[in-house]
Amino acid sequence: MSDEIKSSLPTPPADPQPGAVQSNLPIWIVVLTLILVFIGGLYFDQHGGWFKAQVYGPYASADQLELYQPKSGAAAALAHGKVVYEQVCGLCHGVDGLGKPGQAPPLAGSEWVTSAGFNRLAHIPLVGVNGGIKVQGKDWNMAMAAMGAALPDADLASVLTYIRSSWGNKASEVTGDDIHRIRGTLGTHPAPMSGDQMSAMPE
Repeated sequence: MSDEIKSSLPTPPADPQPGAVQSNLPIWIVVLTLILVFIGGLYFDQHGGWFKAQVYGPYASADQLELYQPKSGAAAALAHGKVVYEQVCGLCHGVDGLGKPGQAPPLAGSEWVTSAGFNRLAHIPLVGVNGGIKVQGKDWNMAMAAMGAALPDADLASVLTYIRSSWGNKASEVTGDDIHRIRGTLGTHPAPMSGDQMSAMPE
């Protein structure tokens, strides 16, 4: 090749590797991205539940799932009775209805609870107990206040219905009208009764 032709060719670069080209990212894109990330995090914080078990976790059993289902009619009254029982009665008689030694007799299997009638049973929370009472062949000497006297008729009826149908007990329901009728026979200041006095009452 002649020298003239060689001199007319372009001179190759000294470094054949391509170099990095610096590009400036507009600052508004960075700011906008940070704002969107912040808004997304704020939304998740308020609505995401932070992966709590009660929000995302599966239910452990069908019974557990049933607790969250809406109820109506007799099922609603029974569920309400359970809530009121655990608030008012459960501390002494136990949420399992087994009672506590030296404190309160059991309600599970109690003849006072499972009897065909409920007049005597209703008198216990309405007037209270003072003195001896026999439950499942065991003597209890107790002073129980009239824990149900301040409850509305429907609430006390729901509690008694719950007691009469739980822990293996199988007895008829009690209605608010039943409690209203019994309450009307007590007078203005009913005195606590002993077990013997209640046993002498008709069902």
